[in-house]
Amino acid sequence: MKGKAARRRGRQIALHAVLGPLALVWLLPLWMMVVFSTMPENGIFSPEIRLLPSDRFLANFRELQADTGFLRTVLVSVVVALTTTVLSVMLTSMAGWALVRYRFRGRALVIAVIFGTLTLPYFVVVIPQFIMVARYFGLSNTWFALIVPPLFNSLGVLFMRQAFSMMPAELFDAAQVEGVREWQIFTRIALPLAKPTIAALAIILFLASWNQYIWPLLIASQPHMMTAPVALGTLIGVTRVSWGAIMTGAVVLTVPMLVVFVFLQRFFMSGITAGAVK
Repeated sequence: MKGKAARRRGRQIALHAVLGPLALVWLLPLWMMVVFSTMPENGIFSPEIRLLPSDRFLANFRELQADTGFLRTVLVSVVVALTTTVLSVMLTSMAGWALVRYRFRGRALVIAVIFGTLTLPYFVVVIPQFIMVARYFGLSNTWFALIVPPLFNSLGVLFMRQAFSMMPAELFDAAQVEGVREWQIFTRIALPLAKPTIAALAIILFLASWNQYIWPLLIASQPHMMTAPVALGTLIGVTRVSWGAIMTGAVVLTVPMLVVFVFLQRFFMSGITAGAVK
């Protein structure tokens, strides 16, 4: 037993020895982003490599706010990301439940189409989507255009379908025999059991919406509807690029993602691995 424990400990030490430097390599660009956000532009492009923060973060943030109205764009991004996450989780949960519980003609075709949409590049969809929303419906620069078109998420439907398919059907059948309605089975039994998967899906959807750039850039050209990533893009001009302000905005946008993941990482890991063992 002592020999096995020693070998296991040796493997753990070797694993940490390999993964530790790799983690530092991954974290270095993030740390340099923080350092650059506290420096003037001439310091960012200085030949001397600086690894410690300076004192210009507030000055860079004031410049960022003056050029883009950044706090307003962050508020727009928060509203869009939270609303999109909640509505998309609801829709994908209902779609996944329907694909598991109901047997209907064409069910296999629907599942195949959902799988097929995962292989489509986003740029194949975004142009027809933009023409339909902006030209035919005239909904550009509206909350509806920012939130509703990205709601359907094929990955989310497959996530929830897998989660519901792993649950014992006998549990739902027993509730149905007792007279519990289908909607109550879904909301009071299935959804509570799928909490880890829902948490993992919510993190993925929130981060995807928070970082989305192409669709808000196309559909929201007015300053009052710009999201924060689009606002940062406006700082890249033909003759001047405000690198200090861009790095400062990137730091501000990174903090919510880290907070969401840190507080929900337990649910994220359990949700990702929920279907690994049956």
